[in-house]
Amino acid sequence: MAIIHDWLVVSGGAEKVLDALLQAFPHAEVFTTVYAMPQEERGRLAEHAVHTSWLQRLPRIRDHYRYYLPVMPKAMARFDLSRFDLVISSSHAVAKGVVTHSRQRHLCYCHTPMRYAWEMRDDYLRDARYPAPLSWCAERMLERLRRWDAATAAGVDHFVANSANVAGRIQRYYRRESSVIHPPVDLDAFPFDPSPRDDFYLAASRLVPYKRLDIVVEAFRGMPNKRLRVVGDGPERARLEALAAGAENIEILGYQPREVLRRLMTQARGFVFAADEDFGIMPLEAQAVGTPVLALGRGGALETVLGPEHGDAATGLFFADQCAESLRAGLEAFETLAIDPQACRRQAERFSTEQFWSRWQSLLTSSLS
Repeated sequence: MAIIHDWLVVSGGAEKVLDALLQAFPHAEVFTTVYAMPQEERGRLAEHAVHTSWLQRLPRIRDHYRYYLPVMPKAMARFDLSRFDLVISSSHAVAKGVVTHSRQRHLCYCHTPMRYAWEMRDDYLRDARYPAPLSWCAERMLERLRRWDAATAAGVDHFVANSANVAGRIQRYYRRESSVIHPPVDLDAFPFDPSPRDDFYLAASRLVPYKRLDIVVEAFRGMPNKRLRVVGDGPERARLEALAAGAENIEILGYQPREVLRRLMTQARGFVFAADEDFGIMPLEAQAVGTPVLALGRGGALETVLGPEHGDAATGLFFADQCAESLRAGLEAFETLAIDPQACRRQAERFSTEQFWSRWQSLLTSSLS
C-alpha cells in the first residue's frame, strides 16, 4: 500500500488523519511533495519510508513550499507507484493527482477539493494583496489548477469525504459520489476531565486568514470583562497581536506543545471556533475533555457540535454570522447554558479512532472485493 499526502511541513488536521491511517496500515509507504516536518511532530511518520519529490532538494523549501503549488501537480505525477496494489491519497490539494494504472485501486480520502481554486479563490486573491500584474498571474494560475483538479478526479476509483460538508463539494465540483468517514479524535490524548473550569475562553488553530481569529480577537476587545487566550502560530500572528494590543483580557500565546494545549482546553470555560471549516478536529478535542464549544454555524462544525435543541445532549452553541458582533451575541447566549461535560465527551466518542478504523475496514472490504 502507498499513502500519498500533499506535503508534510506542519502538523494539522490532515496530518492527524495520516497518523491514524499509518496506525491502521503499519506497512504502508508514504509519498509527498515536501517532507520538512519538525522531528518532534513526526509521530508514526518516523517509522515509515517517506518518499519525496524533486521539490525536496530546493533550498529553504520548508519556508517557501506554498510558492511551488503551481508545479506540485507535475511533481506528484512523477512518482512511480507501479509496484503497489492499493493507493490511498490523503488530499486537500494535489495528492489525488498521482498516476495509477488499471490494475491498481486508488481511494482518495478528500479533506476538501482545493478550496483556493474553487469557492475560496476570491478570498485568497484578496488576502494575498498582489499588485496588478501578479494578481492577474495568480488568477490565471488558479484557473489552471481548477481545471487540473477537476480533470484528475477521473483517476480516483472511490472518493471518501471527511464530512458531509465535503461530500457536497465533491459532488458539486467533481460530479462524483463519495462515502463519508469522519476524521478520528485521539481520545487517549485528550482524556475527559470534569474539573471546574477557569474563567477564560480558548481559541486555537493555525493563524491563517480563513480561520478568522481576527473576529474572535475583535469580539473580545469589545468585551473587556471576558478573557481570551489564543494558541497557534502562522502568518496572521503579527496582525492578531496588533489587534489585541492594549487589551489586557486577551493573550496571544503562540505555538504551544500538545500537553499545554490540552491543559488549556481542560481549564477553559468554552472553546471558540470561528472558521467555516471543512471538518475541524479541535472542537471535538475540546469536547473530548468535556469543554463546550461556541462555533460558527457553518461547515463541519454543524456535524460535530450539538446545539441547545438537542436538550441534555447539547455540547455547544452556534453563532450565525462570521463577524464580531454575531460572536459577541453568541457568547452572551452561551453563558446562559448549562452544558453537561459528560455529554461533550459522549459526542467526541462518536468520532473515535476505533470508529474510523471500522469504517475504513468496511470500505476496503467492499471496494476491493
